[in-house]
Amino acid sequence: MATDNPLLDDAPLPAFSKIRAADVGPAIDAILADYQAGIDAITAAGARRPQPSDLFDAVMLQQERLDQRLARAWSPVSHLHAVADSKELRAAYEEAEEKITDFASALGQNRDLHAAVQAVADAPDSVRLARPEHALIEHALRDFRLSGVALEEPARTRFRDIANELARLTTEFSNAVLDATDAWHEHIEDERDLAGIPESGRAVLREYARERELGGWLVTLKQPAVQAVLTYADKRSLRERVYWAYQTRASDQGPNAGKFDNSGRMEKILALRHEAAQLLGFANAAEESLATKMAKTPGEVLAFLRDLIARAKPVAQRELDELRGFARDELGLETLESWDVAYASEKLRLARYALDEEQLKAYFPLPSVLEGMFGVASRLYGIVVAPVSEGVDVWHPDVCYCEVRDAGGTLIAGVYLDLYARSGKRGGAWMDVCRDRFRDGDGVQLPIAFLTCNFAPPQRKTSAGGGPTSLARAAGEGGTTRGAGGGVREEDEVPSLLTHDDVQTIFHEFGHGLHHMLTRIDLPSIGGIDGVEWDAVELPSQFMENFCWNRQALDLFARHWSSGDKLPDELFDRMLAARHFQAGMFLCRQLEFGLFDFLLHADHDPARGARVLETLEAARREAAVLHPPAWQRFPHAFTHIFSGGYAAGYYSYLWAEVLSADAFGAFEERAAESRAVENQAGEGGGVIDAATGARFRDEFLSVGASRPALESFIAFRGRAPQPDALLKSYGLAA
Repeated sequence: MATDNPLLDDAPLPAFSKIRAADVGPAIDAILADYQAGIDAITAAGARRPQPSDLFDAVMLQQERLDQRLARAWSPVSHLHAVADSKELRAAYEEAEEKITDFASALGQNRDLHAAVQAVADAPDSVRLARPEHALIEHALRDFRLSGVALEEPARTRFRDIANELARLTTEFSNAVLDATDAWHEHIEDERDLAGIPESGRAVLREYARERELGGWLVTLKQPAVQAVLTYADKRSLRERVYWAYQTRASDQGPNAGKFDNSGRMEKILALRHEAAQLLGFANAAEESLATKMAKTPGEVLAFLRDLIARAKPVAQRELDELRGFARDELGLETLESWDVAYASEKLRLARYALDEEQLKAYFPLPSVLEGMFGVASRLYGIVVAPVSEGVDVWHPDVCYCEVRDAGGTLIAGVYLDLYARSGKRGGAWMDVCRDRFRDGDGVQLPIAFLTCNFAPPQRKTSAGGGPTSLARAAGEGGTTRGAGGGVREEDEVPSLLTHDDVQTIFHEFGHGLHHMLTRIDLPSIGGIDGVEWDAVELPSQFMENFCWNRQALDLFARHWSSGDKLPDELFDRMLAARHFQAGMFLCRQLEFGLFDFLLHADHDPARGARVLETLEAARREAAVLHPPAWQRFPHAFTHIFSGGYAAGYYSYLWAEVLSADAFGAFEERAAESRAVENQAGEGGGVIDAATGARFRDEFLSVGASRPALESFIAFRGRAPQPDALLKSYGLAA
């Protein structure tokens, strides 16, 4: 449908450059009005006798159609709010979000619509429906229950009011973190203050200064800057100031104490979640959250976390004792403070393994990493991922769009890559949905993903040049030369060089993207990642991380950005030897986060309030070996659980890591079986095995939520997951 409002245009891809804040309200109003009219038509038809002959199409598919029209408009708006925020867009987003939340709440409590869906489930010919169609009905009925469809007044209205208030508060929470991140910086004019920071890190700080038309260097709270300072800066006072500013964002402490404070929002969010859960008959918000997860009870989750704590904490304590001794004896740090940990750890790693992260980064230029990552996916799943140089509208010059085709050349999906840090962009890394796969009649809407990271951008070799350059060139298009390393770059440009952690991050997010893009389910609500149990949704992402440690995979992309030389064997051996360096400390940190989150939601007592900091301290007493200063305010920027969908679900990362480690074990077993076969150019004899990849795609990636995740895992692995797989992956198995 052609229209002057780009959000109402049903084009295959959004027209990002044409979207204005003023378009949001009118588009959402029009779509919601049409949506309501469509729902009214469904319920009116359901009230008539006889009912429509094809109930599933008349009720379930029609809801999918209506929902997809809203998603096509809202997805680009939500994404722009995260990656290209402005005052005007933020206001338009918040106003529209309130309307959508209110509409969704009313929809979830629409008893006539619920009756129509129940009629589909009860219809005699429902037995002829396919497995995905049954799953869609089951999920819809469950979601009605979780939306309070059975509630009577005044609980019914109160539940809707809570949903609206939570939507507002979680958005405010996220905005406060973004604003607090952008609000602090420190201008440095004496390069001696940056001693220890490698040139790549200084180049990032120089670029931040240039963006503000300043000389020298600018330390900000963007991830590349924080990482460079805390890991490498010899000046301890600089590390302390950056840690202080970063770890007190949006709180009552730090350089902007009280200005963006999320304290009150956290209290309200937790109280409202608890109240909503109890209205539905659950004991608490943690119990409610498990209605859509693999784990069945809070006790099961807590037992899972505490079992891992018991195994990991002694190892973590030994690692910390060693680090403290090294810091004291070799670095002259009598007391190891929180702002010393990353710095001392990097020094210890260098001393033990002669593994210099900067030396390693030279072998991970982003162009080559992308090429290799796409190559791994191609060999595993028989697909081709390639950038499109023309005809795709993007929101920033650094954004690249890639098409995904099957082995026969048929277009099956697409993905936007937005990988560099910049102002107005939310920190961290994530994958989100732009378009769902949806078959409606003879037409198929293909799945499109957003893949977002915050890496340091490329840098010009000379001061005469500009700043970061197009990611499209990094992915392999336009005005570039291809070096011996297989990467693509301009001759006067140093490409974005990734740490090995960065490499794992992009593989992780691409794993989510593959889960979305390789779905064969034609019903959006249960296709791709949609509807998959939250504690299983991280399986495909964490699974992909394993290839970052595999020589066969690394040979596809680990090449020096300048010379094109492959990653030397001795450097790879040192990298592999260091793989489990401080694994216990890392695992305990994740367990601390997971336990804190779950206790916050499981033990909430309205009479006592949220007790956020007290709960954090209790979780640390159980799980942590390193205790930060009392002024540290990590929870105030913990967007995962307060605005990112992981409420009472952060444990899911570790739960899914059991699944992913065990799934990757199937590839390792296959490699062991075929080790006698000579490995030629990455084909056969290694973990990148096409036959095993095809099974993983067919049994897990492509089926979405059309069946329970455990059933999909067993269909691939031939058995239930083995918990010790996680400890083995961390090098902690007995």
